[in-house]
Amino acid sequence: MIHLDALDSPSIRHAFFTREGGVSEGLYASLNCSFSSADDAARVAENRARAMRALDLAPGRLATAKQVHGAEAMIVEAPWPQTQAPRADALVTRVPGLALGILTADCVPVLFADAEARVIGAAHAGWRGALAGVVEAAVAAMEDLGATAQRIVAAIGPAIAQASYEVGPEFPRRFLAQDPANSVFFAPSPKPGHFLFDLKGYVARRVAALGVGAIVTADADTAADAARFFSYRRAGLRGELGHGLGLSAIALAP
Repeated sequence: MIHLDALDSPSIRHAFFTREGGVSEGLYASLNCSFSSADDAARVAENRARAMRALDLAPGRLATAKQVHGAEAMIVEAPWPQTQAPRADALVTRVPGLALGILTADCVPVLFADAEARVIGAAHAGWRGALAGVVEAAVAAMEDLGATAQRIVAAIGPAIAQASYEVGPEFPRRFLAQDPANSVFFAPSPKPGHFLFDLKGYVARRVAALGVGAIVTADADTAADAARFFSYRRAGLRGELGHGLGLSAIALAP
């Protein structure tokens, strides 16, 4: 597990889980927490239960959504059966003992907390969702529950780093159309006409523009560290037929 000190509080529990410490095998070894993979469902359930026990919560207290790379945020009052998971890419709650989970394999997990208001949030920020405003939607939903942006701490978890994220010549245009200043997130790639994209930096700037009290970022590259992280891009480059998803979770202490 990876913890970021900025989120440490007696009322907040969180972790960015690595792929270590689970029961899955092969391409999903070992802490794969995604039921959408071809992994054995019983093993996924055990992995998720282990993650919840690490947060001192019951296995059934984890809520994860069907992530669709969008900007929909929803308020969570109670966990749901996995077969009934709603489509959303950001979750917020003020319910103690309820863990909000984000599943990633290169996309950016962002955990939010206003410890004073006892409101938390979690967002799945791939490039599409980040561009569409998923972090803004998460913070707005938190504010609906009583949070204040200036008190919110945002923790950006392990994700693909710029050195590993090569994109084609057409990719930057949508970001530059949004704001020409986004050019700072693109560096020349060794491959002519291609670029290296700083997704974590882009997400951090979007979060900072909201006026949050603090932002911290985990220094980890999911694509480059096969021992600790699942990676969609690495799996594709290797020609692998599947990959797991890592869990990032945050909860208010019961």
